[in-house]
Parts: sequence; C-alpha cells; structure tokens
Amino acid sequence: MSVAKVTEIIASSDKSFDDAIAQGISRATKTLKGVTGAWVQDQKVTIRDGAVSEYRVNLKVTFILED
Repeated sequence: MSVAKVTEIIASSDKSFDDAIAQGISRATKTLKGVTGAWVQDQKVTIRDGAVSEYRVNLKVTFILED
C-alpha cells in the first residue's frame, strides 16, 4: 500500500500554457521523488499593452511518499 501527497505549483511561460505546464512539471520532478501525475487546476494570462505577456498555470502535483 502506498500513500500519496498532493502539492500545488504555480508555473509561468511567455510562450504558451503547454510550456508553462512542462516547466512546472520539470521543476517539480527535480525536487519531488515519485511524481505520478498532475492536473491543471487553473489557467490565467497576464496582459500587457493589449497582448498576452505571460501564461500561468496552477498545477496539483501528486507524488508517492517514501517509507
């Protein structure tokens, strides 16, 4: 039997939501061991001078706790 934990990560990109997700997952796996999944809780954009300047995602990352 395993026990999992969920942590929230906020990531951003100036390219796209997909890139923000990839950066968030990449960073999470550098610190957290046993990452098994993630879901996007929220998406947001920052507007500057009438155009999208940043894509932001709130990720819920699931990882297995070690014994």
